[in-house]
Amino acid sequence: MGLLNYNELDVWKECRKLVTKVYRITKNFPKDEIYGLTNQIRRSSISIISNVAEGTGRNTTKDALQFFYISRGSLFEAEAQLIIAKDLDYITEKQLKEILLQFTTCKKLLNGFINYHKAKL
Repeated sequence: MGLLNYNELDVWKECRKLVTKVYRITKNFPKDEIYGLTNQIRRSSISIISNVAEGTGRNTTKDALQFFYISRGSLFEAEAQLIIAKDLDYITEKQLKEILLQFTTCKKLLNGFINYHKAKL
């Protein structure tokens, strides 16, 4: 497991793009949300790529999968938080639709990545 270079993985590259988009989109959130929703969305999005990276550094497939599952949970968490941001009019419907496309890409890649590793058990 640990010999894999995580930053060459498609799943990590696409999730990295997502994090960048999250940071850009939350940049214009109200200042009173800096310790609230802004921080929470950013933390959950960073958790996505961090856990993919950490999982690839684990010695066993079972250990790695635990981190990939956490990554997937963070992906769903960040998505839900951005939907709330839209409900609060912090982002537009167009912005939400655009970033949700990136979420879909990341979900597909991460699910494939998880399934690949599950098959190795």
